[in-house]
Amino acid sequence: MKARVTVTLKTGILDPQGKAIEGALRSLGVDGVASVRQGKVFDIEIDGADPKKAEALLKEAADKLLANTVIENYHVQVLV
Repeated sequence: MKARVTVTLKTGILDPQGKAIEGALRSLGVDGVASVRQGKVFDIEIDGADPKKAEALLKEAADKLLANTVIENYHVQVLV
């Protein structure tokens, strides 16, 4: 079973890398970019066939390792 965990900074947390990307896009002539927030994506393969167990396992992994829950949010998506 495949799953994806997407981790992003919480609203209000300064994102210097996002600002740098935003500036780079503007310098490349990409018009219409209002703002950029960067994050990270984890594509994970899990043994088993129970999506609810997989989601619970990945939420635990995100809480303990994949995300800093003080400043980051995460979203778990099980791709059945």
